[in-house]
Amino acid sequence: MADATPWYRNELIGFDLETTGVDRFNDVPVSFALVTVKDGQVVHREAGLVDPGRPIPEGATAVHGITDEQVRAEGRPLEEVIELLADSLVEASVYGVPVVGMKLDYDLTMLDNQCLRLDERGLPERGFAAPVIDVLVLDRHVDRYRKGKRTLVELCATYGVVIDHAHDAVADAVAAMGVLGALCEQYPEITGMSPADLHRAQVDWHLEWATSYDEWRRDRGMSPLDPRDFRWPFPGEEDMAGAA
Repeated sequence: MADATPWYRNELIGFDLETTGVDRFNDVPVSFALVTVKDGQVVHREAGLVDPGRPIPEGATAVHGITDEQVRAEGRPLEEVIELLADSLVEASVYGVPVVGMKLDYDLTMLDNQCLRLDERGLPERGFAAPVIDVLVLDRHVDRYRKGKRTLVELCATYGVVIDHAHDAVADAVAAMGVLGALCEQYPEITGMSPADLHRAQVDWHLEWATSYDEWRRDRGMSPLDPRDFRWPFPGEEDMAGAA
């Protein structure tokens, strides 16, 4: 008999980074989390601090609370963590396990760029093709006209998910999967697609959002979006043959 369990109740991997800043092309991680969840329960986690090899700006520390002293004393080398994360996501691709998170175009682009710096092989070249499920892209699509912010904390409040320590990588990864579960329960459109089909749909949904947001900015005399911001989950999306 076919497995009648909805896909979001099967194995998922939550992915989150805390970083030195908001520039996904040039900043680097200071902590990471890979959290495996099955049927809503955490069954495995790999997490820790990262020594970024550079000072952490005060503004970043004010957000996530991670200091230079902490990463120097407890952090794993940046290159080691990048290899660990890339290998883990490629392994998820082999087994078709969806990678879940909040605004994953930021985290995956940062990881992709760090992979390229290591050996000129980005995530797709290393074999990453797992379906990516981004709760921010989903929320913008299913509730397009809702007013207010769409941070992870706000999404948790909207969908009744408890998040005790925002900007902690493990807490954020777990919370994003909680938001996904709530979205799936509320919107059959999401659960009616396979993870691979949902990945493809999110490429289009993100493009629609970015195009609309870019027009809104231009109409108000603001700077346009970076052309790379129209692509999801990272600028090399067309190379993700396994997901597309």
